Amino acid sequence: MASVSLPHNLEAEQALLGAMLIDNRLVEDVQIKLRAEHFYEELHGRIYSAILRTVDRNLVANPVTLKPLFEKDQAMAELGGPAYLATLAANTAALFGARDFAQQIYDFAVLRELIRVGRGMVEQAIDTSRDLDPQAQIQEAEVSLYKVAEQGEISGGMKEFRDATRVAVETIEKAYKSGGHLSGITTGLTGLNEKMGGLHNSDLIILAGRPGMGKTALATNMAFAAAQRARLDLSQGIPLDKSAGAACAFFSLEMSADQLATRILAEESGVSGELLRMGKINEQQFLRLARAAQELEDLPLYIDDTPGLTIAAMRTRARRLKRQKGIGLIVVDYLQLLQGSGKGGEANRVQELSEITRGLKTLAKELHVPVIALSQLSRQVENREDKRPQLSDLRESGSIEQDADIVLFVYRDEYYHAQKKPEEGSDKFIQWMEKGERIRGRAEVIVAKQRHGATGIVNVHFHKETTKFSDIAEDDHLPEQF
Repeated sequence: MASVSLPHNLEAEQALLGAMLIDNRLVEDVQIKLRAEHFYEELHGRIYSAILRTVDRNLVANPVTLKPLFEKDQAMAELGGPAYLATLAANTAALFGARDFAQQIYDFAVLRELIRVGRGMVEQAIDTSRDLDPQAQIQEAEVSLYKVAEQGEISGGMKEFRDATRVAVETIEKAYKSGGHLSGITTGLTGLNEKMGGLHNSDLIILAGRPGMGKTALATNMAFAAAQRARLDLSQGIPLDKSAGAACAFFSLEMSADQLATRILAEESGVSGELLRMGKINEQQFLRLARAAQELEDLPLYIDDTPGLTIAAMRTRARRLKRQKGIGLIVVDYLQLLQGSGKGGEANRVQELSEITRGLKTLAKELHVPVIALSQLSRQVENREDKRPQLSDLRESGSIEQDADIVLFVYRDEYYHAQKKPEEGSDKFIQWMEKGERIRGRAEVIVAKQRHGATGIVNVHFHKETTKFSDIAEDDHLPEQF
């Protein structure tokens, strides 16, 4: 038998196997969580696998049917041969505690894995002959520990229709109580909420645009709106699972945390971000800024500005934030700056992008939260007369469109119009000025793909100085506040 230096309980392993040989129905209960490698004694793991394979073939698994499989097994020969199977099945008392035995076997397996990871961490830290990269070792250790934490966790699987119906009715009730158009997390924009029903759990939302269109600003606005609504609902006793807001994790691979914070402060204080960065503000503006900063102190918005993150490291950090902070929304700015597993080099950039988008979609489903991933668009947009983005403009990989549940484009005609200035004094110049007045501050959020509903264009207002997107008030109608 194996060494007894690590946590284990051979009697529990024997009792569970004996119970399964007596009553094959126990297989349905234990195989969901317990795997062969969870057994301390390797022979017990092989017996467990044999039972599962036999039952899977609709055959009875007992000492008689399993005997031919172990006649030449050396480890079993040392215990008296296949008669060991009959010895296991002789313990009928084990039937009453089979599920408890299975849980204990699993728990001991997790403890042994923790010991293995801990030893590996110590050995790596001591071994100075390797490249000294403590941060990489910490990241490897985090990944290893989270793999241990996730052992046996079952997400998804078969659900009874009544359970699925209950979740669907709760979603519909949430939309009904919000006034008929918000079943997910608020975007902060009435028109977009009405078009999409908000941001939905497990969705991957791609937010794309050419440089200068304001995609980072829109993503920041959405993250802030969700976090602000979550804080408001919590203060009123509404739990996060019933809230139209969410604590948000913002992975900023391009901008630093303080740059993002400056944007949000500009948005909330109404003071130009450029003036804030340069310090060219008066006393009144500074007081507005201080009030905004004080109000935002306890905002459930968490910014990770680590550059060059791999998709694996980002997922690890997101899982930790989900467990520690209860995040309900993830923003990634932007996906082309994420790194894949590193296999294949530059020649396989398309494959790497596919790996990243699949990883983001998997993360959305695993954590059951919406993931907004920003994406660059190809330059071919600039070569067209109509520069509104299309799905074909998504850069480098068709898998971005394929994996996304929703694709949003940000488009500001004002940006391109400023580049077409004709000669002053001409008729064209007058027409150019008139059009400039009409489109000033106007922006479009184009819903180019949506699995849950229709596509179309949502007109919004963009305040360039504070990088704030807001609803356009038409006629005397003021937008509802979420």
